[in-house]
Amino acid sequence: MLTNTTIHGHKALWMENDLIKVGVLPEKGADIYEFIHKPSGVQFLMKTPEGLRPPGRQPPVDFLENYEGAWQELFPNHNEACQVDGASIPFHGEVATRAWNYEVLEAGEEETAIRINVQVRCLPFRLERVMRIWRGSTSLELEGTVTNLSDKPQPFVWGQHITLGGDFLEEGCKLELPAKTIYTPEVIFEAATARLQEAQCQPWPMATGRKMGEQIDLSYIPGPQVHSHDDAYLTGLEQGTWSVSNLHLGLKFVLNWEATVFPWVVLWQPYGGADLPPLTGIYGVGIEPWVARYPLAQAIEHGRARWLQGRETLSTKLNASVEVVEK
Repeated sequence: MLTNTTIHGHKALWMENDLIKVGVLPEKGADIYEFIHKPSGVQFLMKTPEGLRPPGRQPPVDFLENYEGAWQELFPNHNEACQVDGASIPFHGEVATRAWNYEVLEAGEEETAIRINVQVRCLPFRLERVMRIWRGSTSLELEGTVTNLSDKPQPFVWGQHITLGGDFLEEGCKLELPAKTIYTPEVIFEAATARLQEAQCQPWPMATGRKMGEQIDLSYIPGPQVHSHDDAYLTGLEQGTWSVSNLHLGLKFVLNWEATVFPWVVLWQPYGGADLPPLTGIYGVGIEPWVARYPLAQAIEHGRARWLQGRETLSTKLNASVEVVEK
């Protein structure tokens, strides 16, 4: 089933079956706004304190300008803005601040599917996403396709900025992820509330803390009372999968993807200690599959960017689902 509504002035598409309900904001970066497990009523995605604000008179120029939390697709960059071949590439890329085109593929009882796409301006790419759910399934399938619209090779980084929170995340949740190695940034973004030592390389899941002799298990989700804010970069994936379990609720959220396309995971840990608006005080965990850990210019420099030849296309699938587990 597919329904159309508005949320604070933004067009919203609701994909729904008997078990899950997923909200998409096609004109606001194609954000996945909510992911609800209907039998429990649990909404899995983090929201900022301000939440979603109505559209402004002009489209946003910065990712954080109307960041409501939830789940964004980022392309062709993440983190710091940069210059590539004379083009200005924004912070967290471009597509999350753009309106996407959409069409309905299926809207029946057995299957609901939409196709959404956007043409990138800073580099000659088109990004497309097909989203599907089926009756009797708690899975949301995403099929993403990148097309180089030019005749020469073009570089990009690409990823899913998915942040869990909402009714689901709480102290004691457990992250399972088959990574081998943890890296942390060379420069800490918010040093006053960081738990993790900068510029480290450690075996997953134990990271070195900033206090003398401190070891921190990154697979354990603390509560917001730790008042911390950190990033870590995970790689050496045996396969593209992670899960977060909440045994108190008896629920697990699972993401699967192709590790050959996204071999890195950015582990964003705003556990109550982010101090800059609109992130002030947020509690969530971002577990984000990425092409590379670096912004695009650095990824090119380090040989980590993904390239497509002229007129070439790359497609890949991700699957997000909910599982019921024993309490």
